[in-house]
Amino acid sequence: MKETRICIIGGGGRLWAIQFMKDLAYNTMSHGTLVLYDIDKEAARNNIAVANQVFAVNKSEGRFNVIAIDDLGEALSGCDMVIISIEPGRTECRYGDLVLPEQYGILQSVGDTTGPGGIMRARRALPIFFDLAKKIEQFCPDAWVINYTNPMTLCTAALYKAFPAIKALGCCHEVFHTQNFLAKKVSQWFGVATPDRREIKIDLTGVNHFTFVTKAFWQGHDLMAKLIEEVQDPATFADETEIAKERLANEKWFDCDQKIALAFLRDFGALGAAGDRHLAEFVPYFLTSDENLHTYGVIRTPYEWRMRTAKEKRNKIFKDEDLKAELSDEEGVDIMRSLMGDKSMVTNINRPNEGQISYLPKGRIVESNGLISEDSIRPIVATDPPLAIQNLVRQVSDVQEMVLEAIYNNDDNLLFTAFLSDPLMNLSLDKARELFDKMLTSSALQY
Repeated sequence: MKETRICIIGGGGRLWAIQFMKDLAYNTMSHGTLVLYDIDKEAARNNIAVANQVFAVNKSEGRFNVIAIDDLGEALSGCDMVIISIEPGRTECRYGDLVLPEQYGILQSVGDTTGPGGIMRARRALPIFFDLAKKIEQFCPDAWVINYTNPMTLCTAALYKAFPAIKALGCCHEVFHTQNFLAKKVSQWFGVATPDRREIKIDLTGVNHFTFVTKAFWQGHDLMAKLIEEVQDPATFADETEIAKERLANEKWFDCDQKIALAFLRDFGALGAAGDRHLAEFVPYFLTSDENLHTYGVIRTPYEWRMRTAKEKRNKIFKDEDLKAELSDEEGVDIMRSLMGDKSMVTNINRPNEGQISYLPKGRIVESNGLISEDSIRPIVATDPPLAIQNLVRQVSDVQEMVLEAIYNNDDNLLFTAFLSDPLMNLSLDKARELFDKMLTSSALQY
């Protein structure tokens, strides 16, 4: 693989940036310069030492020259790859995203993609992404850009809105969890060792965090047929309230058993392909109460925990064992290697619709499979899901388009229209307006 200059925007981060470094260390074909840029300049400089520790622990010293650059334009200059993984604003901004809607009876399990919280997070994030796109156009217009930041669909759309010729994609690991779920089913059904999730071949359609599998195969075996049999059995949907209570006690916020994903298969005809905590937020059926959500084994991630863990991440001192690299379920480095000509791969991508999703307008950011090879991404046409799924996804995509246009044009009246149109909105008009106005202030961007 040729020498690569990579810039991580959000290079002071203590989660995604570190994981990307570990994946670089694991993939020994890559080498070059790793530029860390962050508005928290001290955090970026601190991560130089962490990066060098990562490469030393994994016997990869010398493969990457790691530097921190304070000026964004200078950081981007000459880059082949740009990785964007940022938190738009202080963690305290999430109070307005999560706690205020709850005070009005609107529950959100994540609140970073859709619902009132997702819309307000977009209001903070998208102006940043418009600016980033312009900087990329100015300093490295031919670079490939991988976005990890949520709301994934809207942040990726913002890049294309500001710089239509940008070479960008959104990278999300939620689909990988679905493949892992299916891999465990393969072991159960066929009496074999659990295969690597990459052996599970799926046909994928939708928008980020609201994606669906219409076909799934392992070594020629039709996995969807077996799943459809399972969802006809009431035992598949046994009450998981006690499991949810145990998860609450142990702070297992991200654990789920794909019960909501399977409910979509039973009731709408396609398997949900994101974690249950994300899928629940795009429709009004699951978040009617915590008690209802708990029957599916799902719990909401609380604001207080986010505040606590944000502080813990900032103060974390990494031990060598924390930084040992192994094959991970993140694909950013594999995508980079493919784009640089080292290999080719098929994986899920968030890209403008060129016709790969027939039921959504062209140009919308959609999630489907794509073939990635040297300097090329070719979307793979997805099988249409049942009409019921199409209708659900179309409504979500239409609201996202309104949010994009509202923020681009600084139009809070249109943003309120999108706010009212969101599937989780269950308030009277006057109460909705009251909540919206409070959130405009509480969820506003601050550092």
